[in-house]
Amino acid sequence: MLYEPTPRVLELRDALLAFMDEHIYPNEKAYEEQVAQGDRWDPPPLMEELKAEARKRGLWNLFLPESDLGAGLTNLEYAYLCEIMGRSALLAPEACNCSAPDTGNMEVLARYATEQHQERWLKPLLDGKIRSAFLMTEPDVASSDATNIQARITRDGDHYVINGNKWWASGAGDRRCGVWIVMGKTNPDAHKYEQQSMILVDPKTPGIEVKRFLPVMGFDHAPEGHWEIVFDNVRVPAENILLGEGRGFEIAQGRLGPGRIHHCMRLIGMAERALELLIKRAASRETFGMAVIDQGLVRDWIAESRMDIDQARLLTLNAAHMMDTVGNKAAKTEIAMIKVVAPNMALRVIDRAMQTHGAAGLTEDTILPHLWAWARILRFADGPDEVHKAQIARLEIGKHMGKR
Repeated sequence: MLYEPTPRVLELRDALLAFMDEHIYPNEKAYEEQVAQGDRWDPPPLMEELKAEARKRGLWNLFLPESDLGAGLTNLEYAYLCEIMGRSALLAPEACNCSAPDTGNMEVLARYATEQHQERWLKPLLDGKIRSAFLMTEPDVASSDATNIQARITRDGDHYVINGNKWWASGAGDRRCGVWIVMGKTNPDAHKYEQQSMILVDPKTPGIEVKRFLPVMGFDHAPEGHWEIVFDNVRVPAENILLGEGRGFEIAQGRLGPGRIHHCMRLIGMAERALELLIKRAASRETFGMAVIDQGLVRDWIAESRMDIDQARLLTLNAAHMMDTVGNKAAKTEIAMIKVVAPNMALRVIDRAMQTHGAAGLTEDTILPHLWAWARILRFADGPDEVHKAQIARLEIGKHMGKR
């Protein structure tokens, strides 16, 4: 292995594996049933029970490197644990208070918010008492280029007034959601990377319309969901601006580096679970007088999956190591590479597992369709493949031919 886990990580890993076996996997179906039985946007009581158990076992706020607010782990150390949580992406990350978008938002609040705002919003997030949302993408522009964002944040005395339309605001309709981080344009005449700002918004502020939730291939992902939001003259205190006007892209880069690598860590866990399910299913079925697991094609899928996962893991560990040692900015190529590699790898492995399950692989009798939908989302979230590939190519060309 390129990087060996530290003794503390090994201890936490053992505790996390036991938590997964004893509390997460046995409760996946029960959690879905509780969500279905009540108002789908209210959190089921089972989640609070799992959170309490995770805290008792010391499996809480494992992220937040370079901060005394978390567990004190580096990005590299956290990678091994985040992967395990990704095996049950619908349940385990939130149970350990390590789920998106909260992790990225907590990093923003820890780095850039005032003490007043940290007390109001960061502390409850760290305690798992509220959830949060990040509102950047818009329906009317190609948001893969964030300079296109058109929502306006206009100063008016002691307030900023927000107007515009956002969508794919994950978690914004959750009844526990206590704060949104909204990105919008404060100065359209400034340099293109200094036009945007980020501001903290209380979801109960007048003028906000939670217009609709956006299902993903039939999944509503309740109780968080993905939402379209309309801002109509929403007045927010001026002190809620983060760092000041024109600092939105600076904050975004500070947020998206850790967010991207966390997604990739969880995707590796998803792929590992899919491969495990593939093998177990293939071992339990026969076709044409032969065990499915002995079919040459299936063995090829297993071998390809093992190689795919391990290559993605090594790239991810390397990116985490670079973030820890030379910083997020210097690791931008490595972060971009894993953001392309990991979702595509997971989709291939999950698809092979679905194919091995036959018709059952299309049903919710297994977790595979859920995993596939999440992996497909992550080819868009925090930047689509095409944007990252363009950046990788530009940086690579620059190494050999100078800046172009």
